[in-house]
Amino acid sequence: MSHHSVAIHWYRRDLRISDNTALAAAAKHADSVIPVYVVSQWEGDHLWTGAKRQSFLCGCLSSLAKNIETIGGRLIIRSGDAVEELIALIKETGATALHTNRDPDPFGTKTEAALESACQDLGVSFHAHEDIAMHDRDGILNGDDTPYRVYTPYSKRWLAADKPKRVSKPKKLKTPSAVKSENLPSLETWNLNGSDFEILGAGERAARKRLEKALSDTIATYDDTRDIPSVLGTSRLSQDLRFGTISIRTVYTAALKRQAQCSPAASEQIQKYIKELAWRDFYMQILWHYPEVLEEEFNPSWRGLPWDEPGEQFDAWKEGRTGFPIIDAGIREMLHTGFMHNRVRMIVAMFLTKDLHIDWRLGESFFMQHLVDGEIASNNGGWQWSAGTGADAAPYFRIQNPWTQSKRYDPKGEYIKRWVPELKDIPAKQLFEPPSGKKSLAADYPPPIVDHSTERDRTLAIFKAHKEKSPR
Repeated sequence: MSHHSVAIHWYRRDLRISDNTALAAAAKHADSVIPVYVVSQWEGDHLWTGAKRQSFLCGCLSSLAKNIETIGGRLIIRSGDAVEELIALIKETGATALHTNRDPDPFGTKTEAALESACQDLGVSFHAHEDIAMHDRDGILNGDDTPYRVYTPYSKRWLAADKPKRVSKPKKLKTPSAVKSENLPSLETWNLNGSDFEILGAGERAARKRLEKALSDTIATYDDTRDIPSVLGTSRLSQDLRFGTISIRTVYTAALKRQAQCSPAASEQIQKYIKELAWRDFYMQILWHYPEVLEEEFNPSWRGLPWDEPGEQFDAWKEGRTGFPIIDAGIREMLHTGFMHNRVRMIVAMFLTKDLHIDWRLGESFFMQHLVDGEIASNNGGWQWSAGTGADAAPYFRIQNPWTQSKRYDPKGEYIKRWVPELKDIPAKQLFEPPSGKKSLAADYPPPIVDHSTERDRTLAIFKAHKEKSPR
């Protein structure tokens, strides 16, 4: 009997070969490794993803397949129910171990639990590794071992904590040649169409290039430029972290190294960037410990708030024709590129919840369908923050005015004019206040669908009434 051991590494959102905790462990402990990705089989519309993100995923997988070949292995593609497919693969190959990196969302966690018990029945060792966040679900806890519910104390602890070391890339992978693989997926796999958008290049090399650009160009002025949507003021690594074509440890280590080389002023700007990495972990651990946030308000006192039925105004918001230039610019940027600048995400989300009084869950799902970096934890955190219902959220009476926000963050109207060309000849200062009467800003542009100050008063009344009747 041979002692040749076979391990499976199940890929999900860690689509890289460098600094991949589970892949490195599988390669270290087994003679051959079967790297596998299981393609889900839904078709058409999906509440939590769409053509842009799936298109990026296809790019990541095709790049991953080539990268795995450079170290001698093969990426195996299967499709169907993950647990069923992985059990079939175990039986087919005689694998004795299964490695994967833990997922922060409840869907992934549920699959892991089912898989672990199936592995137990088969006598296969199951290993779920910490990899996706800098600190896993119980890595940063309060003094009394409970999860933090507020960002600032969490971030202080996060910044001070020892960070996990990077793991080295396997020098060689051997995948048994008899293992069959399906073709790499394409948009047709899910019956999706990809003709009306342009998204960033995918894969490990593209992610590394973006990191290098961020280190040389943007990160040293991050705090000054990150809120200005007309410039590239952020690292633009969100989709790479979402699909794991680069690891959080790699980004963090690179930022620290850059920080050590620059002036004190630039170092402070980079510190602000590092704190944003802590926000990402914070929202993931909120989702790990409080998975109910996907169904209901994180802050229990806001559960049961009344929301308007979505109708024509919701459609106008989704299509970027609200007559509020910054809102329409943000939505159109997302529809065309699968990305929306983070400051604009807040303005757009607060407009849906506070000006149109529409349930944040509808906006959350719409963003997930269109954002390439759609990350369940951060997206939920951002939507609940804007709605005033989440962890560390803006208090309900702090309601952003889309007109003054535009003036503050897009003072020359550059961002607005790039995405709303109907307004390209309108002087910038006219973009920062509603047109007088019920007029529109330009001939082929709609008038504002609501009056901001009227809706603001209505929101204050709704929240106040709910607060007064809800049990303390």
